[in-house]
Amino acid sequence: MCRLLAYLGPDRSLEHLLLTPPHSLLRQSWAPRFQTRGTVNADGFGVGWYVPAVRPEPVQYRRAMPIWSDRSFASLAGTVLAPAVLASVRDATPPSPSEETSTAPYLAGRWLFAHNGEVRGFAAGGKVALLAALSVERAATITGTADSEVLFALALDQIDAGAPPAAALEAVVRRIQTASPGSRLNMVLTDGEHLGATACGDSLFVLETGAPHGAQHSTVIASEPYDDDPAWVRVADGSVVAATRGEPSRTRPMVAA
Repeated sequence: MCRLLAYLGPDRSLEHLLLTPPHSLLRQSWAPRFQTRGTVNADGFGVGWYVPAVRPEPVQYRRAMPIWSDRSFASLAGTVLAPAVLASVRDATPPSPSEETSTAPYLAGRWLFAHNGEVRGFAAGGKVALLAALSVERAATITGTADSEVLFALALDQIDAGAPPAAALEAVVRRIQTASPGSRLNMVLTDGEHLGATACGDSLFVLETGAPHGAQHSTVIASEPYDDDPAWVRVADGSVVAATRGEPSRTRPMVAA
């Protein structure tokens, strides 16, 4: 299992979002409050963030080590400001090894992706079936061993066909749950302006701050709250969340397979 966090809003530092809150992603790497499988997320971490004034594609920073042991990241995090961030700390699902290529967030063009959960039967033949379902172009991009990267490729095939992020993830959930019932599929997909997320088998929360429909409005979607603000709202299992910069997020039940 993993813990993840996505942010859309005015510029915030990586330190502000990931390191300094009382129940930050850093703390969740060794003391999560809502994690139901596994206890320590020490098999790697990653952060992706957008710098629109420089380029449309995000920055990707991934390490195959615990977030608490990377002093370089702790040093730079306070100096990096971004309007959109996706971060994750990893508890690898056996037999997937602890390696950078299997650590979220995954990157393709403008898109970042993270997954918390497991595709049932992935290592026992499920991977072959899912790879066969991918387009040739997306199958060719797979470099790691984790089920998460294949889920990302499935979502990108949906994006290529014109689906928005939330609908793309919802389609992936339907496909996987039909083939591998009981899979846990909390996923987040963003291009820095739009964001989709699914609650499917694990905890997910949303925090909205600032006036709706304004430049200072922000949305945080996370596996668990990073503080005790009562404005955090738990997303019901079986739901999909859609968010756009400057607008309140929208949550609805996913369409059944």
